[in-house]
Order: sequence, then C-alpha cells, then structure tokens
Amino acid sequence: MASSRRYEVDYFTATILEWKFLLSNDLYKDIIVGSIRHLVMEKRITMHAFVVMNNHMHFLWHTLHPNKKEDVQRDLLKFTAQMMIKDLRNNNTVLLQEFYVGAKDRKYQIWERNPLTVPIWSEQVLKQKLDYIHNNPVKAGLCARAEDYKYSTAAFYGGGEDAFGFITPMFL
Repeated sequence: MASSRRYEVDYFTATILEWKFLLSNDLYKDIIVGSIRHLVMEKRITMHAFVVMNNHMHFLWHTLHPNKKEDVQRDLLKFTAQMMIKDLRNNNTVLLQEFYVGAKDRKYQIWERNPLTVPIWSEQVLKQKLDYIHNNPVKAGLCARAEDYKYSTAAFYGGGEDAFGFITPMFL
C-alpha cells in the first residue's frame, strides 16, 4: 500500500524549444550541470537525481526554504539559456537563428515555455520517476547501460561515487 505522506521532492522536466537537439553538444550539458551545482552550493535546492538528454532534462529535486520553486526554476532556465545563447552568438550563428522568436521580451528562446513540475506524493511514484530518469538515455539509444551515461545520476544510484559532488541520495 502506498504511503500517504507527502514527499518534499518535485519531478521537473524542461524541454529545448521544438525538441531541437541543442544539448547534443556536451558544453551545453555542462552548463546545466554547473548551474545545478551553483543552486546546490547557494543552498537554493537539494538535487536528488537528474538526467540531461540531447533535447530535454529531468530532475528530482527539492527547493529549500525560503526560496520559491518557481523562482529557482525561472533562474535556472534563464541563466542556462543566456549562457547557451552567448556561446551560439560566438560560435554558431547559423544554429542560433533556429532559436530566433523575435518576441517582445526576448529575441531568442532556448527552452519551451511552461516546464513541467509534479510533486511526488508516494514512494511508488518516486521509484517510478527515478527509474524513468535513469533509463531515459538507454531508451534513447545513447548508451547500453544507464550507469554508463555521463549526464545522469544512474551510476551514483548503481553504487558508484557522486561524480558531480552535489547529489543528496534518496533513501527508498
């Protein structure tokens, strides 16, 4: 029987505009990982699990008081977008044009609007999301074993070390 206790963890997903494979470039995955590290070090979040794919990312994380979940998400997406746009301006203006939107508030857009956040309400859902996150690269054909994918916490949960230095394990 599933527990009725509310887990203080959210499942978060953000997608690159039009599901473009911008994150195929490891530099952009590194920008995301660095941003997560910064949020953890600034005590804005606790990161439990994540995967950064070629066109989207999934997290299991907790926003720390007094920070607001919406503010942390906004800041993460805004900063990573700015860094990616800066790199594209300097190194790939042709690809940058694929992200031109010419909106009132922005010239370029990297992330789809309205990322998904779902509160985790049971241990069963927590395990399902953790498995989904870690098996995403295998299903996408990026690796044979989840633990082999560099931009994921699968190796950590498979008994390895925290290669990122900022993961707080979830005890299931």
